[in-house]
Amino acid sequence: MRIAQISPLYESVPPKSYGGTERIVSYLTEELVRQGHDVTLFASGDSLTRAELKAICPASLRTSKNCKDPLAHHMVMLEKVFQCAPEFDIIHNHVDYLAYSLFRRSNVPTVTTLHLRLDIPDLEYLYQEFDDMPLISISDSQRRPLNNANWQKTVYHGLPPELYKPYYNPAGEYFAFLGRISPEKRVDRAMEIAKRCNTPIKIAAKIEKIERDYYDQEIKHLMEHPLVEFIGEIPQNEKNSFLGNARALLFPIDWPEPFGLVMIEAMACGLPVIAWNNGSVPEIIEEGKNGYIVQSMDEAVAAGEKIDRIDRRVCRKIFENRFSAKRMTKDYLSLYKQMIDSSAGLRFADPFPLNTSKPGSDSSLYKRV
Repeated sequence: MRIAQISPLYESVPPKSYGGTERIVSYLTEELVRQGHDVTLFASGDSLTRAELKAICPASLRTSKNCKDPLAHHMVMLEKVFQCAPEFDIIHNHVDYLAYSLFRRSNVPTVTTLHLRLDIPDLEYLYQEFDDMPLISISDSQRRPLNNANWQKTVYHGLPPELYKPYYNPAGEYFAFLGRISPEKRVDRAMEIAKRCNTPIKIAAKIEKIERDYYDQEIKHLMEHPLVEFIGEIPQNEKNSFLGNARALLFPIDWPEPFGLVMIEAMACGLPVIAWNNGSVPEIIEEGKNGYIVQSMDEAVAAGEKIDRIDRRVCRKIFENRFSAKRMTKDYLSLYKQMIDSSAGLRFADPFPLNTSKPGSDSSLYKRV
C-alpha cells in the first residue's frame, strides 16, 4: 500500500522532547514501513524515519529562530502533497482541518486523525461545511462536541513495546508529573496531592512561552515546597527511568483531554495512574487495575495512599494488549483498506469546479465510472 503521512511541522518526527502528535505519527509510520508498506512522510527536515522523507522545512518550526508564521510552511506542505497525490493509495492527514478544501478536490482517498480538543464553538460551523471529510477520533470522548461529523473510527494511540521497559520493583518513592505547565493540566493539583500524601513529587514539564505568565504568577511559588522537585522538560531517553522509578503518575487534568499519551507511557513502564475523571480517562484507565479514576482532592489522596495495591505487571499487560503500536497500525490499515475499496471507480469530473456543491449531491464533484 502506498501511504502518505502528513505531520505537523512544529516538532520533528519523532520529537526531540515534548510533542504528542508527532510522536504518534512516528510510531505509526515506522510500523507501517516495518510491515512492508511504501510510506512517504511529509515533515520537517530534522525528522528521522525509514520512510521516504519529504522535508518541507530544514528543522522543526519550534526550534527555528527565523519562523514567524508557521502556517505559511504548512500551506506549502499541503500544496506539495496535493501535487503528488496520484502517487498514493491513501493520504493520512494529521494537521487538522487545513487540508480539507484540497482533499475535497482530490481523486485519492484521504482521512484525518484529529489530535486536539473539539469543544470549540467555531468548529461546529466548520464541520457543517466539511461534513464529508472522513475523520478518525483518538477517543470516543473526543467526538462528543461534534457528534454529527463524518466519524469513521476511533483508533487509540499505541507505542512500540520495546520503547519502555517495565519497572516492577522501582527504586524511587515519588509521584511523577509529566507534560506541560498549563491551567488545564493542573500541576497545582498534583503538588497538593503529593503534599497531602506526604510523598515527594518530581515534575518533568515543559513551559510554553504562552504559559510563562501563568507559571510565574500561579505555579512557581508552589514549587518552593520541600516535597516538590521541578526537573523541567526531559528528552525521550530519560522518560523510562523517570516514570519507571515513580510510585504513580498523577494526571489531575481539568479539561476534556482527547487521549493523554502520558498515561499509556506510564503503563508501559509498569506505573499506575491516578487521573481525574475527564475526557478520555475512563477509556484508558481500568479502575483498580492500572490506576484509579478520581473526582475530588479527597479521592485523589485516598488513591495515592492505596496505590501500592495496583499490580505493576497488570499495568504493563494492559498496555501490551490495548495500546501497542502494532495494534494501532492494524486499526489504521483496516480503515485504509476500507476507504480504498469504497473509493474504487470514483474520480473528479473537474478538479476545480465552479459549482461548489459537496460530493453526494446531484452536482457532485465525484462521478462513478
